[in-house]
Amino acid sequence: MRLLFLGDIVGRSGRNAVIERLPGLISDHRLDFVVINGENSAGGFGITEEIAQDVIDAGADVITLGNHSWDQREALVFIERQPRLLRPLNYPSGTPGRGANLFVARNGARVLVMNVMGRIYMDAMDDPFAGVARELDACPLGEQADAVVIDVHAEATSEKQALGHFVDGRASLVVGTHTHVPTADHQILPGGTAYMSDAGMCGDYDSVLGMEKEEPINRFLRKIPRARFEPANGEATLSGVAVEIDDMSGLATAVAPLRLGGRLSPALPSFW
Repeated sequence: MRLLFLGDIVGRSGRNAVIERLPGLISDHRLDFVVINGENSAGGFGITEEIAQDVIDAGADVITLGNHSWDQREALVFIERQPRLLRPLNYPSGTPGRGANLFVARNGARVLVMNVMGRIYMDAMDDPFAGVARELDACPLGEQADAVVIDVHAEATSEKQALGHFVDGRASLVVGTHTHVPTADHQILPGGTAYMSDAGMCGDYDSVLGMEKEEPINRFLRKIPRARFEPANGEATLSGVAVEIDDMSGLATAVAPLRLGGRLSPALPSFW
């Protein structure tokens, strides 16, 4: 099974890059399943129903979210009727939407996708480790699921790494989002789970985390907001991680970064 995970879409530039390039990636490389984090896709803050549908129409099988899940208030409503949109599963009980769901890939495989949010330097959330364990117990890899993908939307690399080792051998891919900078630690853990601390972003890297540079710099210098953050609108880089998954075990056999377009050096998995 061939899987692609793309990091946080940031603003119009990131959206356009995904919508324009994803269909070709799927057809050219025979991708079976695509997951994209979309929590910054609407002007850098949250997601709208129209944007979610555009990303799905481009070929995304699942869109995950994070700490900006509800910045567009309409998401509280439309998430209930959009099963392909996941918010972090460790929101308190009663929060709209779902944090995990089982999907069918293009090759017929059953793929469990989870979205979970970290607690270090983030909003107060329920325990992400316990939440992930409950989902894995309910839908184990190799039984109810042929592959398991976990998006860990977290600030601290230590928390992401700990969760990766916590589920090693029980998930196909654990990948971090939220910090918008691709890391170089892609690897297959000892138990067979592919891991990367952060997939990066789909956005303009001539920026501060996808935002126009002036206002972030101003806030570091003056500690007083002068304007709202605005997404940078230069050419975006698609940034993510590619994984080959064994059809029998559901564990990873290969993992590599993907970067296309924009300012970052290009990277395409050699196994594609």
